[in-house]
Amino acid sequence: MAETRAPLLRLMTYMRRHRGRVWLATSCSILNKLFDLAPPFLIGMAIDVVVKREDSLLAGFGVEDPTAQLWVLAVLTLLVWGLESLFQFWYGILWRNLAQTVQHEIRLDAFGHLQRLEMAYFEDQSTGTLMSILNDDVNQLERFLDNGATQLLHVATTSVVITTVFFLLAPEVAWLAMLPVPFILWGSFKFQKRIAPRYESVREQVGILNHQLANDLGGIATIKSFTTEDHEVERLRVQSDIYRDRNRLAIRLSAAFSPLIRMVIVIGFTATLVYGGIRVLEGGLSEAAFALMAFLTQRLLWPLTRLGETFDLYQRAMASTTRILDLLDIEPTIASGPVALDEPVRGELVFDRVEFHYRDGFPILSDLSLRMEAGKTTAVVGPTGSGKTTLVKLLLRFYDATGGAIRLDGTDLRELDLRALRRQIGLVSQDVFLFHGTVRENIAYGRLDAPLEDVVAAAKVAEAHEFIEGLPDGYDTIVGERGQKLSGGQRQRISIARAVLKDPPILVLDEATSSVDNETEAAIQRSMERIAVGRTTIVIAHRLSTVRNADTIYVLDRGRLVEEGHHDDLLEARGVYDALWRVQTGLVTPVG
Repeated sequence: MAETRAPLLRLMTYMRRHRGRVWLATSCSILNKLFDLAPPFLIGMAIDVVVKREDSLLAGFGVEDPTAQLWVLAVLTLLVWGLESLFQFWYGILWRNLAQTVQHEIRLDAFGHLQRLEMAYFEDQSTGTLMSILNDDVNQLERFLDNGATQLLHVATTSVVITTVFFLLAPEVAWLAMLPVPFILWGSFKFQKRIAPRYESVREQVGILNHQLANDLGGIATIKSFTTEDHEVERLRVQSDIYRDRNRLAIRLSAAFSPLIRMVIVIGFTATLVYGGIRVLEGGLSEAAFALMAFLTQRLLWPLTRLGETFDLYQRAMASTTRILDLLDIEPTIASGPVALDEPVRGELVFDRVEFHYRDGFPILSDLSLRMEAGKTTAVVGPTGSGKTTLVKLLLRFYDATGGAIRLDGTDLRELDLRALRRQIGLVSQDVFLFHGTVRENIAYGRLDAPLEDVVAAAKVAEAHEFIEGLPDGYDTIVGERGQKLSGGQRQRISIARAVLKDPPILVLDEATSSVDNETEAAIQRSMERIAVGRTTIVIAHRLSTVRNADTIYVLDRGRLVEEGHHDDLLEARGVYDALWRVQTGLVTPVG
């Protein structure tokens, strides 16, 4: 559940591990500004020396000769400028390194947290939105820490120091100089309140744009085959125009802030010059004090004109911070259980009156009871939409059953350690995902520390070694994003090799041969028969030819178990299985 605290407070809470570095960087920023404010004081002292000579302020410290006083001021000037530059150097290093560190950590934390969320979350979110949070929003936060934090500290330090000096020197003039400040602050907060939702809207549109781009790049082959390039450019133009318009609204408000603040500032500056000058003429204020106040008025009020830019940067960063921390605040609904597993497990799986539906309440599985014996091959078949693949999602706890229980070796899956459970299961899916990298890296994803000889052995079991050897660089061949340089059958065999290398006690084959040719299917079938020996194997299949030798076949229809048995027994029963078999073998012609 997202928190309601202010984004800056939430950010500081997140950064509490870096408190020491934050305080050090803050101290350097403040000291830099203090020494930056010193030159007007030195100018005032120089005027005091020229006007009062032996009666100047410096003379009271034992330096009576005016020339010597000027040399003292020269040394102080060099010292002040040197220290100002030194602290500027240090706060630059400290804030920038801190920004890089926080950027690095919050991106890793967000990505790590994202991977712990359940599959349902990803089905409700677009890839583009998540990418904009992990990349664009994190970068926006980094820019604020790199520059915006120092700007805010400088404005605050300037305001406190100069206000104090003014009221010590001439309270009757100070209130005139300070007169614009309440209006500036009031305007800044009004500006902040009005511009915040505009930047939140901009950040949301960035996610939509990223989603559009990622979707189009992922479907580039479809776009080209249907010659819809112009259509996709137009769709992107519409979203990009929305992004531009939302930015225009924010820019218009941001651009109006500084000119309005300048007009308020000039009133205070003019009042200080006129009234302070009158006080000098009347003898109530010294020339040096008047010069100091004139310089300090400019130093106080002029930086306030940049509050618009600073708040602009701040609001962009806080909009991004809110999105990042809201992501981190999401609690996973699939929680790991407390029970450790004996590894490897025996592999007996029992579905006990399992019910499942997605959020819309439409039932997917109803009162489903199955038993998958350890070390045996169990097949689950049925028409499209019967709930076969949902069983795999429940077994891996991508979702939890909404009723009943699934037990592994007698223990409810919800009680088991989640990572340990998934380590016991090898999945070969219809939708093979290969990472951009080499063939070897993709096979070794089943066991990241596997030596090459184990990778090759797994490839041979999966009947992938021969075609891999024929690739330009063998096992070092780059497969391309999602394995696009390989055929569907080649990708599938690499996926099987990956599962073989993992060597799990439970193997799940989810429509593993549904999208390959007959020759590849035969090769994959041979591989599956070899790797199924001695382990619990679950075959989810549409092609019944791949399951005829299974020890037990369960037939689902509309989420319910309608038949079970061996291949020959099910044919004799003349039920759903027999009807599917007759259609697939050409004994009858499907209707429709």
